[in-house]
Amino acid sequence: MMRLFGYKSKNAVARLVEKFIDAGIVAKDSLGRLIPTDLITNTPLLGSVKAGFPSMAEEMSFDTLNIDSFLIQKKSSTYLLKVDGDSMIDAHIADGDLVVAERTDTARDGQIVIAEVDGEYTMKYYRNKNGKIWLDPANKDFAPIYPEHSFFIRAVVKGVIRKY
Repeated sequence: MMRLFGYKSKNAVARLVEKFIDAGIVAKDSLGRLIPTDLITNTPLLGSVKAGFPSMAEEMSFDTLNIDSFLIQKKSSTYLLKVDGDSMIDAHIADGDLVVAERTDTARDGQIVIAEVDGEYTMKYYRNKNGKIWLDPANKDFAPIYPEHSFFIRAVVKGVIRKY
């Protein structure tokens, strides 16, 4: 850190680190190592998810809002996906948006999920009526998807981020 900040003494770095800790930028773990706080951490962007036909997977201010804290309840199981397609447009999820997804293998009827259907991934409304499972699009131009061989819920959509 001395080299990074151009300091000539370890004491100057120690004072800077203490200021970072006081400001909430970093914290110390149980072993005394510095770890980033929510102010500077990022959520992983794992790839994109089809919102059409399924496809193969692939200056400091204390008056601020941390987007991670606002959108994410379970940081360790949350990731972002970029939307590819328009089958969820009537749910206000458009091509190019980012969805905040929380890993899970269960969902309630009506939740928007990331699902693996017959080996391919898609994002749709999860439907479960009387033991019959299917995925509903939010666009009248797309048909519901009924699993033929396999079906797994991989995540539940918790939010949408759109950049204009």
